[in-house]
Amino acid sequence: MTKGDRILADERAEEPDSTAVRTALWRAMHVQVDPPPHVIEDEIGLRLAAPGDDWRDRPDMDPHATRGFRAAIVARARFVEDLIAEQAGRGVTQYVVLGAGLDTFAQRRPESAARLSVFEVDRPGPQAWKRRRLTELGHGIPDWLHLVPVDFEADEDWLRRLAEAGFDPGRPAVVVSTGVSMYLTKEATAATLRRIASLAPGSTLAMSFLLQTDLVDEGDRAGLRASEGGARASGTPFISFYTPQEMLALAHEAGFPDARHVSGASLADRYFAARTDGLRPSSGEDLLLATT
Repeated sequence: MTKGDRILADERAEEPDSTAVRTALWRAMHVQVDPPPHVIEDEIGLRLAAPGDDWRDRPDMDPHATRGFRAAIVARARFVEDLIAEQAGRGVTQYVVLGAGLDTFAQRRPESAARLSVFEVDRPGPQAWKRRRLTELGHGIPDWLHLVPVDFEADEDWLRRLAEAGFDPGRPAVVVSTGVSMYLTKEATAATLRRIASLAPGSTLAMSFLLQTDLVDEGDRAGLRASEGGARASGTPFISFYTPQEMLALAHEAGFPDARHVSGASLADRYFAARTDGLRPSSGEDLLLATT
């Protein structure tokens, strides 16, 4: 490998993975393609990713074929932001995003975020890339936003790295992990649950998980298989699928005294019921909501 090849490889290693970019682009498509009211409004992720002028011509951006997927993405994002607002109203001041990717809560909702200590946990390469892009776009890194690089492949202790960044494990927090558990073994997810369950009483976890195929609506199964194939082709295969009962059992075994299942259908009813354009989230990804 030449020096130029090594530099190019290092630059690529710092970029966010394709799933993080796709999620950001779908959030932007919701604003640009779907009629109002919009469940969330997020084009900052698009500007961070800077995919080029022809990004909407990509096969995975087809407005019709992807409408259920982008609706599911914005539904879970809105659920998380509603949860943050609810917990902040109860006095919780720490918010942790595990596998932050191109999350833009801190940039879109600065008035709300500034009242919190926000900790974004991700791999060192994508973290460095995001820090650079936020600076280039003029957002900067305010004092209350902490980008916490963690080398998960080296089994680095993310909770210790959080504490080094200013996180107080003795105070309650909202911890969110969306679009991550499907890439982890069930043992790794159980270990993550145990660590979060050890946080201060009053802490809340929201974690998304993929349903086993037989629990997905029949009309959405082809799309799920296509997503699974795309993830495998990009080098980030889906590893773990769950039943809601299995995820609840993992949470209780990890030490959460209270855990409940939040279905994708319930989010559809909450955020899409009044729409007249037929836009609704696809099935396949649900949420665990657990408290310490």
